[in-house]
Amino acid sequence: MKKAFFLVLLFTFSLLQSQTKKDVKVGVVLSGGGAKGFAHVAVLKELEAANVRVDYIGGTSMGAIVGALYASGYSANELDSIIKSLDFMKIISNDLPRKSKPFYEKETGEKYALTLPVKKGKVGIPKAVTDGQNVMNLLTRLTQHVNNIENFDQLPIPFLCIGTDLETGKQKVFRKGFLPEVVKASGSFPTLLAPVEIDGKLYSDGGIVNNFPVDEVKAMGADIIIGVDIQDGLKKKEELNSAPTIINQIVGFQMYQSIEEKRKHVDVLIRPDLSKYNVVSFDDADAIMKIGKDATVAFRDKFQEISKQQTKTKKIDIDFNNVKEFHIKKINIEGNENYTRAYVLGNLNLKKRDTTSYGSLLSSINNLYATGNFESIQYKINSEKDGATVDFKVKENRVSNYFQIGIHYDDLYKTGILINGLTKHLLFKNDMLSADFVLGDNIRYNINYFIDNGFYTSFGIKSRYNRFNANILFDSENVNKINLEYEDFTTQVYLQTVFNRRFAIGAGVEHKRLKVYTETVSTVENNIGSAEEGKFYFDKSDYLNGIGYIKFDSYDKEYFQKKGAYLDAEFRWYWASSDHNNNFEPFSQLKGKIGFAHTVFDKLTLQFNSEAGVTIGNNDNVVLQYGVGGYEANYINTLIPFYGYELGELNDNSFLKSAFTLRYEFLPKNYFSATANYARVEDDVFDKGSLFDNTKSGYMVGYGLDTFLGPVEINYTWSPDHNENYWYFNVGYWF
Repeated sequence: MKKAFFLVLLFTFSLLQSQTKKDVKVGVVLSGGGAKGFAHVAVLKELEAANVRVDYIGGTSMGAIVGALYASGYSANELDSIIKSLDFMKIISNDLPRKSKPFYEKETGEKYALTLPVKKGKVGIPKAVTDGQNVMNLLTRLTQHVNNIENFDQLPIPFLCIGTDLETGKQKVFRKGFLPEVVKASGSFPTLLAPVEIDGKLYSDGGIVNNFPVDEVKAMGADIIIGVDIQDGLKKKEELNSAPTIINQIVGFQMYQSIEEKRKHVDVLIRPDLSKYNVVSFDDADAIMKIGKDATVAFRDKFQEISKQQTKTKKIDIDFNNVKEFHIKKINIEGNENYTRAYVLGNLNLKKRDTTSYGSLLSSINNLYATGNFESIQYKINSEKDGATVDFKVKENRVSNYFQIGIHYDDLYKTGILINGLTKHLLFKNDMLSADFVLGDNIRYNINYFIDNGFYTSFGIKSRYNRFNANILFDSENVNKINLEYEDFTTQVYLQTVFNRRFAIGAGVEHKRLKVYTETVSTVENNIGSAEEGKFYFDKSDYLNGIGYIKFDSYDKEYFQKKGAYLDAEFRWYWASSDHNNNFEPFSQLKGKIGFAHTVFDKLTLQFNSEAGVTIGNNDNVVLQYGVGGYEANYINTLIPFYGYELGELNDNSFLKSAFTLRYEFLPKNYFSATANYARVEDDVFDKGSLFDNTKSGYMVGYGLDTFLGPVEINYTWSPDHNENYWYFNVGYWF
């Protein structure tokens, strides 16, 4: 009897002891290391396989990014899928599609090889390769389901990360805040991603001061620390052969002084050998995760042992798709000082009572960031039964002045060096002043002042001086060619409205002064000009005009387009003239150009362009008639390119031209192309519907290379209509 009683007592004591057994808390620490941080995901997979409950997680840099996503509820398998679906280099480089650029930028800004900030009158260099808006967009999207949690202890798994205060050099332990912002700060690798300003302080990569926050995670309440250390130690001199490696070496000087002491406080230390990889080895995700898994296999038994010491597991059930499509009932904007609310909303293309999707919202943010006027754009979607409130917190770019450079050579304008000064919010909010000066064989300038009012009508002033000289065919008194000097001084004042960043409509007034002359001959038949001081002037007049235009541009690139469409239709009404030739009567011209590009197999592009111009009224001025011929991308006024003929060789009051181009990208950014173009140039090409009478033809084959300086092209053109053929060569963006 006594024995049975003793056994019952022993069993009860054992049961009570098991029920009061301490629940072991596990903390996971993930070090920084850029792309090498993909190994963290493999370790988390092994922890899940062993049923280890992670109670706290902390990290630095890439460790902070992986840790934050895991803490917000993603499983390791989901993180694996996310990593393999992303183009990290595209994200880091802030490579935005051309469709995100403002229409003004598409027209005037795609010609500079180098852009440098100007601060306090001195030209500087950018503080980093990128501000990292794509990184912010990605992190915000991935953590949207926890966007209202500012205390990281309230996340599904309590979380912290480390940043470096750039003013003091001290570490900042982030346990509160806007999760995407602080994680981006922790991962802002010097020179690659710009520092992040939070509450008036500037933070950068936490790895500078603490790349392995073991003590900080332990202080959260962890009994057992599992650390994943992907650091390699300092490199040998022969290994310091790239900018990221050198910067990582500099960052590591202080970091590695304390790493051994930190490792002593880790209960399970996992150190994958990733010495073959660096912080930007994003294309090696599979190999890096395999190494991470191989380094973790040896700890499977240890993980099982830890799991048995935990009394229960935590199931995290999160709806990651809680925001798909939403109705906007209110939009809040914070942080805009030099740009109006209408400007911000106009570039976002968002309005109250709109219904939009999450993907469309990200495109809207890219549109606003593409203006170059904001360092960062944060957003939160607060969904309620009657709609969503979208909160935007923008941080304006502190640089408002820029120095830009471009270079170019072509057969008409010859060598040109473009020097640009750009200043923003100079006189009014939303305004910009851009001044181009071209130094070289043909000095030119182009000044633009523009006030972008977003949804509302915008205002602009343009002033341009353009000049060139060329030998052109000329049949008068047996002179085959003359050297023509062409000068144009034009000023426009206009109003413009833009829709969806692709479509623009505008109208205004224009003053134009033309001076076109030659010294080759002193008299010309048909009384089309006058001789003065040894020069024969075809025109030397001032004109006052009314202008109107409609433009559409959805091309994916400025040059070597692969997809999209283009429309440029303009109407010019010549009201009055100083009438140098005494033959002016008011008249008008309507000119338009359309283009389409479509690519198959991502290599072969078919492009179609058609252009036409008509004169309404009586125009006896040969300079203002359409001159068709030559190869240029920046002809002005009524000069129209046409392969197989020389500059302006075909001349009359109307024209119709079409071109078919086949372009093949045989190597990245290397293109072979062939073009066939056809044109009619008559006093009236639509006369009696004879559209194909007297049609001229020309052909071109060539090679093009897309470089950071702009397109480099060499082309050969000819026409079966005559025995002439021509070579054309150009380097750099056209301006």
